[in-house]
Amino acid sequence: MRRDFLKNLGVTVGAAATATAAPLVQPGEAKAQPRGPIPEQIDLFTGVISSGNTPALGPVAEELKLLTIFVDGCTDFLFDKAVPNPHYIFRITNMQSADGVTAAVATAMTWPQVRKIAHIHPDYSYGRNAFDHFTVAIKKLVPGTDVVYEGWPKLGTTDFTSHITNAIGKKPDLLVSSVWGGDYIAMYKQALRYDLFKKMKFTSMIAFGVAPHAIGKDHPEGVIGGIHSNYYFTNPPANRWPLNTQFVKKYYDRWKEYPNFQSEGSYVTMGLLKQAVEKANKLTGGWPDDDAVISQLSGASISGPAGYLHIRPDNHQGYKDAVTGFSVNSGDYPFQILDANKFITIPIRNITAPPGWPKGEPTSTYTWIEQTWPKVS
Repeated sequence: MRRDFLKNLGVTVGAAATATAAPLVQPGEAKAQPRGPIPEQIDLFTGVISSGNTPALGPVAEELKLLTIFVDGCTDFLFDKAVPNPHYIFRITNMQSADGVTAAVATAMTWPQVRKIAHIHPDYSYGRNAFDHFTVAIKKLVPGTDVVYEGWPKLGTTDFTSHITNAIGKKPDLLVSSVWGGDYIAMYKQALRYDLFKKMKFTSMIAFGVAPHAIGKDHPEGVIGGIHSNYYFTNPPANRWPLNTQFVKKYYDRWKEYPNFQSEGSYVTMGLLKQAVEKANKLTGGWPDDDAVISQLSGASISGPAGYLHIRPDNHQGYKDAVTGFSVNSGDYPFQILDANKFITIPIRNITAPPGWPKGEPTSTYTWIEQTWPKVS
């Protein structure tokens, strides 16, 4: 039954088939306040990659009537609660709940025998969201699992020793983590000293979301190495999707390194804006005002390096098929990569709440999974 349900989700394994939520901002996280008028020459505000920032910045952008495209900062809370009816703000990367659900689907496909699960997540909105959505999905996909340990290191922590040893002490079948960036590099290297990866399976939501060259050859092979459910430079492969081939080459030629998901998101943001301005220009017969551009962003679709992206008109959120993969050492690169032949791709519509689903706690996607997914065996 589990296999049938995963098949119904549209999950694919291998080279990508390109045709195809968070708590409130935690204490101490960003609280944006407008500081006077925005200069008239600013046509777009973009960037911002933290889920601790976008729920604060979104309402301010709306108040200032400033066209804004967030590259990341993908907490569900932004459009679930902070700005439930956006006009001026949009977001490109998949929403945060997709991270936890994608990781759970990949785990259920790969290691359905796991029962005892330990968690180590950063103690802010992203980590809490990742924990919640992995947990609600895995309980549907692998009934009978139990959480035997929760570790909540502060963002920016450099010493993960206590969390690593505490997790090992609980003898879990699986460790799940959304620790990311330089924090993750520190954590995995410390975990190697304790043979953690030899003692349990490992699933990450975003381990390989860093600059690709940051992951050393000493990283364990065969783990689920999440990429924020968004993009990795070897996927889609060169022979399947020319847009990615061109992007990776141009990026490498310019920067002498390979792009990560935020690089791809920034690139697509500019491409999407260009597309919207050009379409609005044809409609208005001159340089379009913000509302004309917004009309062409809302409901827009674009082809990018990761595949097709659609901006849902009801919430201005970008949706593209979710993806994750498995770590492997390759002679083609001086760092560890994700195996180009083993990516797991999931149609995003199958793991996120659909249009019209009521807002829920902690997120709409959480309640949608809780109420509509069957328990499988």
